[in-house]
Amino acid sequence: MTFKTPLCDLLGIAHPVLQAGMGQVAHGALAGAVSAAGGLGVIGAGYMSADELRAEIAVVRAHTANPFGVDILFGKVETDDQGSVRYAQRVQDQIAVSLDAKVPVLISGLGNPQGIVDAAHQQGIKIMSVVGNVRQAKRVVDIGVDVVIASGAEGGGHVGRVGTVSLVPQVVDAVRVPVIAGGGLADGRGLVASLAMGAQGIWLGTRFIVTNEARGHINYKNKIVAIDEEGTIISRGHSGKPCRLIRNEFTTYWESHASDIKPYPQQLVEVGEPATLLGRIEGDADKGVLPAGQSSGLIDSVKGAGRVVTDIMAEAEQVLSALAKLADA
Repeated sequence: MTFKTPLCDLLGIAHPVLQAGMGQVAHGALAGAVSAAGGLGVIGAGYMSADELRAEIAVVRAHTANPFGVDILFGKVETDDQGSVRYAQRVQDQIAVSLDAKVPVLISGLGNPQGIVDAAHQQGIKIMSVVGNVRQAKRVVDIGVDVVIASGAEGGGHVGRVGTVSLVPQVVDAVRVPVIAGGGLADGRGLVASLAMGAQGIWLGTRFIVTNEARGHINYKNKIVAIDEEGTIISRGHSGKPCRLIRNEFTTYWESHASDIKPYPQQLVEVGEPATLLGRIEGDADKGVLPAGQSSGLIDSVKGAGRVVTDIMAEAEQVLSALAKLADA
């Protein structure tokens, strides 16, 4: 048995498995491997210059002709007297590269994508936006977003306050566009559960960090394998916004120095970005920033990203078959 959802047709993918655009980790090699396997691979543009993003897009396209996405952290925006939206210069550069390259999908991993919706749609680019509550979901749909990613507080990285099981069905009921479930999901059981809640696919970050193709130090990947579901904590120390990280000396320090945390993006630039390089890339699992979700407890090995996609689909099909037998009993 094989299955697809309407989301697959909308995005032109074979499987409803989407890889989150994680900063410093989700580069072209990972995105290309996921897309080649039939899911949607995503480049995390957050820390990239225009030239770096252009190069990673080329890596994906050298690997596969299948659709892929670029995730941009739009962050805080301002509007001028005419209502035009202005983004930070790095974000503007990333937008320009993505539009010029006609990437198939653009994702707003953080912030409001209002300023790019019309230009993207004119080029046939689909827009997806990560949300943490129903109010945000309605707002992004009102500005023209094609797909909503409802990401619960169990997920790694920047999170909201609502759990996945409560969030997803409420977002599904509130909007009339496809919804993707994220937060604490890592396997085929999570895909089937998400479909039962009305979602049309799953958004996975932590599971794809622990892959051969993900950019990141082996210490980071092994730390995710080693911890259980209680091995993470939500901290503002990374960026000034709530972010789920692996518990370590970094998170402990900012727990006791919360009054020193600066607003986004100042905290991110001054503290989070250097600590991200220290943890994710240089492998300092004690003092660095290591985003991960509560699904870490479900992950027991490093393997190929394409294998993750096929394993999820195989397990989901087994679960659906078992449920069908229960219905017939």
